[in-house]
Amino acid sequence: MKVLPLLLMFLLFAATGYTQKLMGFTDVNAAKQIDWEKQFDAQLNAKNLDTWMQFLTSHPHHVGSPQDKANAEYMANLFKQWGYQTEIASYDVLFPTPKTRLLELLGKQPYKAKLEEPSLPEDKTSGQKTEQLPAYNAYSADGDVTAELVFVNRGVPADYEELERFGVEVKGKIAIAKYGGSWRGIKPKLAAEHGAIGCLIYSDPQDDGYALGDVYPQGAFRPKDGVQRGSVMDMPVSPGDPLTPNIGATKKAKRLDRKEANTIMKIPVLPISYEDAMPLLQSLAGPVVPANWRGGLPITYHVGPSKDKVHLKVDFNWDIKPLYNVIAKLPGSEFPDEWVIRGNHHDAWVNGAADPTSGMVAEMEEARAIGELVKKGFKLKRTLVYCAWDGEEPALLGSTEWTEDHQDELRKKAVFYLNSDGNSRGFIEVGGSHTLEPFFNEIADAVIDPQTKVSIKDRSYAATMVTANKNARAKLTGTKTIKLEALGAGSDWSGFLQHLGIASMNLGFYGESEGGVYHSVYDSYDHFIKYQDPGFNYGVALSKTAGRIIMRMANADILPFEVNSFYKTVAEYITDLKSQLDNTRAENELENKMIQDKLFDLAKDPTSNYKIPKIKDAVPYLNFSHLENALVQLRTNTEALGKQYGSALGMPVTKQKQLNEILYKLERKLITEKGLPRRPWYKHQIYAPGYYTGYGVKTLPGIREAIEQRNWPEAQENIEVIAKTMESYTQQIQLALAVLSR
Repeated sequence: MKVLPLLLMFLLFAATGYTQKLMGFTDVNAAKQIDWEKQFDAQLNAKNLDTWMQFLTSHPHHVGSPQDKANAEYMANLFKQWGYQTEIASYDVLFPTPKTRLLELLGKQPYKAKLEEPSLPEDKTSGQKTEQLPAYNAYSADGDVTAELVFVNRGVPADYEELERFGVEVKGKIAIAKYGGSWRGIKPKLAAEHGAIGCLIYSDPQDDGYALGDVYPQGAFRPKDGVQRGSVMDMPVSPGDPLTPNIGATKKAKRLDRKEANTIMKIPVLPISYEDAMPLLQSLAGPVVPANWRGGLPITYHVGPSKDKVHLKVDFNWDIKPLYNVIAKLPGSEFPDEWVIRGNHHDAWVNGAADPTSGMVAEMEEARAIGELVKKGFKLKRTLVYCAWDGEEPALLGSTEWTEDHQDELRKKAVFYLNSDGNSRGFIEVGGSHTLEPFFNEIADAVIDPQTKVSIKDRSYAATMVTANKNARAKLTGTKTIKLEALGAGSDWSGFLQHLGIASMNLGFYGESEGGVYHSVYDSYDHFIKYQDPGFNYGVALSKTAGRIIMRMANADILPFEVNSFYKTVAEYITDLKSQLDNTRAENELENKMIQDKLFDLAKDPTSNYKIPKIKDAVPYLNFSHLENALVQLRTNTEALGKQYGSALGMPVTKQKQLNEILYKLERKLITEKGLPRRPWYKHQIYAPGYYTGYGVKTLPGIREAIEQRNWPEAQENIEVIAKTMESYTQQIQLALAVLSR
């Protein structure tokens, strides 16, 4: 009885030419697009990723190294073979490398740090000593300091508040901090602001060492002598070459004197292993640390200061080095001056298999497959620009210099930027401009997870439900939409999104790979194929996901930007800000009451040595009315555009082009020329890296960080800035509505 209705339904669909709907495509073009995507999937070959990774990771390939240039030339030649118009865009940037590294504990039980990662017979590239950069923190200051040591936990603002309660100061001391909790550059930045004269950063085994599993090579985790390299440039102020702010670091560029560069760290900094950290931590006296400060070493953690002094000396070669961006273009047939841009970096601190080569080879394979489709007749409406960035690790150098160098052209032509930066086995993680949320969810429905054979959206939803608490799980039940995370810092989208206002996304697979070798000599091909993504199955999954994003963005009749998602997200941010302000007020009142109680107790016992904090000023009520009114207008117009979006598919091509230009320039309206307070390079008013978190995003940063820093006039000023930004964004939507109405 049920067969006949199903058969009739099938025949009806066949008769009416039923096809899967794609956002921004007519039915006819959607059918063609889906067919090309099936052919694209058939082109992808995991063996290519393996072959390319073996070459790219065969030697250390940091900025200025022979292999760095060889890799760029290798990739450029491949892109040319695949039909791309390819160039190597070179820039000359400040890239310090260490001359001297010395760390020693003085006193009755002296210890000289090894500062060495030994070779392993199980890891064939770990012994390339003459080619490797030693473990160091780039853009540390030169310095030779001797002082007592103080443990500052993660070295974030809350930790210094805790130290103040203990009555422990870091002024004139050397701070030692654990990796994690913030971007590494925040740790010496805050230490210096509190008067420290040096900073050490170590990897605690609780975070990525033996506390999590067997260490490499027996297991995936960081061995006792493994060290995390990395930059400590003050990138939350601005990334890129510190000597050429706001302009490309070309040979003719006018450079600052190094003393004028405001993003180079002010104190000497050195990363160390937990083997080298152990004797230093054992030397600490003072109070026992709070429970949440304790690490995984078999010692009692103390705050300090240390019983004996520590001697730290670092000295650098402050050289100008060349870097090599590979830029490969496939011109669009209809709109060659509309660019869809894809990027991943190719430089590494050492051999860099997971970071970044796993993402780079996935990008290469998707580019190769698209090139093959073009040879078979696949036409791209818009120009594709595939980029392999150099110098990401030190300071987003390659992408920043290229975006600054081409900023006028990018403001006119750039439709969208898609970034990846490493990849492994696991679940899709994605962040980006919230106008792209419905578009990405459509993509996530179309890509099948290689392990579970369900869509990557369904697998992401399952993981979310399993890890959510009971209350959150109840709210999430039946809601499979993947929410895009807001983008802070940490990779090459910054120049596009936060400086130029180009809608951007970042994605990769993570969560089921094991590893504790980040930025060490052990981030190698041998480690990767054993513990990260054996068989490169998730590398191919990344190619499928990113490839669909790029091809659909290139060929959409109407660009898939959905403004109502943006409105809802910003409205949530504003609600959250008000809650943050209310919570700050409540906490302020509670703390002041506690301080007053302590003062009363002290009055009864004047001999007490307890250090009582000062009474905090009252938290004022801020005026959000202008912003709330702007938000009402934004909602009205986003809803109107959402209702009329589908009708644009029936417009003439000339009108579609006019509408599309308005849509891809929507994100430009979220930047202001003045930029954020104290860091004008960051111009986006909705997303920015935190001034004191680094990688971690701050949404509505001008307001949020002013509240956190209790700068109430600045908070009110930035409420007005955001209100005007929302008005400008609404006016751009009204331009789109005007095109549709005609």
